[in-house]
This record gives sequence, C-alpha cells and structure tokens, in this order.
Amino acid sequence: MEFELEQAVAILRRTPQVLDALLRNLPEPWVAGNEGPDTWSPYDVVGHLIHGEETDWIPRARIILARGESQPFTPFDRFAMFEKSRGKSLAELLDAFTARRRESLDALEDLRLTPEKLALCGTHPEFGRVTLAQLIASWAAHDLSHLVQISRVMCKQYAGAVGPWKEFMPIYSK
Repeated sequence: MEFELEQAVAILRRTPQVLDALLRNLPEPWVAGNEGPDTWSPYDVVGHLIHGEETDWIPRARIILARGESQPFTPFDRFAMFEKSRGKSLAELLDAFTARRRESLDALEDLRLTPEKLALCGTHPEFGRVTLAQLIASWAAHDLSHLVQISRVMCKQYAGAVGPWKEFMPIYSK
C-alpha cells in the first residue's frame, strides 16, 4: 500500500475512539496488566501515545518544514510516560489523548501538506534522513502497532484461563 495522507489521517482520527471503546471503565486488572518485567500495560501505552502527541509527530513535522535536514529531531523519550502519567486515572489519560490528538490533527491540516512538502527531508537522531511522508506514515503505523500491543497484552491476561482453546489461538504460541 502506498502512502496517502488522507488514508493515514483516517487511522490517526480513529485511534482515540478505539482506545476509549476498548479501555474506558474496564476493571483495573485489564488496564494495569502487562507481559512481565520491562513491558507495558495498556495504561502505559496510552501515556506513551500522549507523550508522542506532545513531543514527537507534529514538532518533528514542523522541524522538517522549517529547517529541513539542518536541525536534527530532538530524541524522543519512549519512557517519559512513567513519570508524566503518575497519579492520573486511565479516564484522564484517555481524555488527554483525545484532546491532544484533535490538536495534532488540526495542526496537521494547518500545514497544508502537498506532495512536494511530503517529500521534504529531516534528520532523525538514529535513522538519519527521513521524509515527512515517512514520518506521517510511521505515526499511523505506530498507532496500529500499539493497538496490537494492547490487545496482545490484554489477551495474555487470560493465558491460563482459556484451557485447551489455547492451542487454537496463535497469540499464545509466541
């Protein structure tokens, strides 16, 4: 599938609704469970997504448009959510993510991206040269990968409870 801005935005626009429908008002074990040490719970993932809205996607798009490759992106702290989310309820995080995503999509629209702008390059601190189109495609894929992660983590909470059906669920064989 080739990148098309409208198709990426279609995913980005839906992610807050999907998370809200999946996670809001669930009992704590569903949203706090993880896959073991150094793994993330659904609660952690929502915090991570908020941090990305605040410091990653749109700020990096603006750097590409204003400075091109001359200003490398600020490194992204993938673990900032552990401190930033401390003491907040999942409902607060879901509301914050919805608001931040709305602001991000409004900002994205205000950039009035053209094919020429999407081809502009920036400098990622680890990957080097990246295009604005790659950044936005990664934003949508990042959302989808975290939705998969949340579903996987939640599913694994019942790994011991599904009995013999486990053999028919590929998620448990990994």
